[in-house]
Amino acid sequence: MEISSSSKKHFILVHGLCHGAWCWYRVVAALRAAGHRATALDMAASGAHPARVDEVGTFEEYSRPLLDAVAAAAAPGERLVLVGHSHGGLSVALAMERFPDKVAAAVFVAAAMPCVGKHMGVPTEEFMRRTAPEGLLMDCEMVAINNSQGSGVAINLGPTFLAQKYYQQSPAEDLALAKMLVRPGNQFMDDPVMKDESLLTNGNYGSVKKVYVIAKADSSSTEEMQRWMVAMSPGTDVEEIAGADHAVMNSKPRELCDILIKIANKYE
Repeated sequence: MEISSSSKKHFILVHGLCHGAWCWYRVVAALRAAGHRATALDMAASGAHPARVDEVGTFEEYSRPLLDAVAAAAAPGERLVLVGHSHGGLSVALAMERFPDKVAAAVFVAAAMPCVGKHMGVPTEEFMRRTAPEGLLMDCEMVAINNSQGSGVAINLGPTFLAQKYYQQSPAEDLALAKMLVRPGNQFMDDPVMKDESLLTNGNYGSVKKVYVIAKADSSSTEEMQRWMVAMSPGTDVEEIAGADHAVMNSKPRELCDILIKIANKYE
């Protein structure tokens, strides 16, 4: 898909829980080849970020790499397209609330998408409610951690879970890469930011155009769960990718890139 020079955007891509900037490598290459700026970030204690999971006390600290990147974006005429995958949607939501004027659009790729009037932890709580009785987490492990906020729990994504529920439609090489690079992740369910029902406002978060990309073959966050989040935020545009597992950027990178470029052309 071609773009006009006036529609070029800076994409900032945010990974999901336990992952890192590395998971976007296919999409970053395609976006750059199409003439866009593309930056994939490591959230704190993720990917190549030097902190350990027990050294990151709050969701704000975890999201700081994104918040700093958006705050620093100041190229003349440049508008950002924030792209969040899975748990990364919550970091994107926080950035939208803080810097709405800098964001042309936010894209939630099989992602946790909160809504105005409810606390940000609602999508994660609903996901856990739906999946826990079904044993969907399989060989994932809960690990006790202690940080500046006290005791907590991190999750390790197990190899069977990754193979059967996350990367089941993706190339074997990407599954192997994930098994080598995933790190323990903290959902920050008890964080005050996650519990604040007044945090997301219509004037800020609600003013940014949202697009939800539904992964139709997602065995982790099911299509039903994804559509439930869309219904909670009326006015959200929807794109669908058939055959995409939860790791959309690996199973359907070309289709995802085409959607992102279409969004860049549409929203100023």
